[in-house]
Amino acid sequence: MEWRIKYIFNFTEEITWKGGYFQFGFHDYKGNSYVIRHSKHWLGELIKNDEFTWTAGSIDPKLSEVHIPFDLKNPMYISRSPIDESLAISSGGNNKVFKLFPDEKKVDIFIDMKEYGVNDIGNCVFDKEGNMWINEITGCRLWQFDSKGQKKKVLGNGKPGFQKESTNFDDVQFNWIYDIRLGPDNNLYILDSRNYAVREIDFEEEKVKHIAGTGEPGYSGDGGLAKKATFGSNTNEKFDGPWSMALDKLGNIFIGDTHNHVVRMIEKKKKKRVIATIVGNPEYIPSLRNSVDEKDLLKINLPKICSMDFYNNELFIPEWDGDLIVLEKND
Repeated sequence: MEWRIKYIFNFTEEITWKGGYFQFGFHDYKGNSYVIRHSKHWLGELIKNDEFTWTAGSIDPKLSEVHIPFDLKNPMYISRSPIDESLAISSGGNNKVFKLFPDEKKVDIFIDMKEYGVNDIGNCVFDKEGNMWINEITGCRLWQFDSKGQKKKVLGNGKPGFQKESTNFDDVQFNWIYDIRLGPDNNLYILDSRNYAVREIDFEEEKVKHIAGTGEPGYSGDGGLAKKATFGSNTNEKFDGPWSMALDKLGNIFIGDTHNHVVRMIEKKKKKRVIATIVGNPEYIPSLRNSVDEKDLLKINLPKICSMDFYNNELFIPEWDGDLIVLEKND
């Protein structure tokens, strides 16, 4: 599978959107686009010509005639419910998940994770049944809630651990879960970052399966089986290990291998998963912005890859310093 650079956009401190996202941007299953300003405590639905249908959050950025105020602190993720089509928003600064109904200009607290002693929530992802999954990052646990916000399951005992074999829900352990995404097979995929691994929740078998990574850091394995690959580490960073993950409609997995400064693709081939680097350069230059005219995938500078997204055959790669690189398949 070949890729090419569709466009590169250099964001400035003033932030113009130009059809892209800075750091955090997501599409829902209907194709609607959302921008999250994590440090500014707001989010919004983006349409054409840099316009917002609405914004919402603690701060009104004055970018839309419609702003919906609520107690949003450091938003992390947004997803659409398959049950009532509300928008679920994880608010990492106060460890709450909100439900937003934009047409009604209404916001409800859906889940307050502080009630469960959780202080570091990540994503809020719906499964096909309308249950919600929340990753407790440093707490090394996954939480499942039903469509009414009632707790159903907790995976992980809160202590770091790793199993390479398929593991029952009751016995599984993780080590700092940075990202979770629903796959096209309706299983949940987990970026088990301090285990330098990718794992899969198989709902039918009620097992957690090992997809990629040896459990040790490094930069190896390209061209071979993903289970034998290693991912980057930087023990001087608060968040060690890879930071971001996305999946396409075929179930191929994209890993923002943050500390190797590359994006790697785990491709399904005859039931085997093979890994390769598709963009980036391990010999990165801190704070160097990419030229908008760059066409060489392996010359792209990715000092700090954050929250990726895949939609409509395009892979969105936000870089923390302000570049957005968008790749498309070169068929």
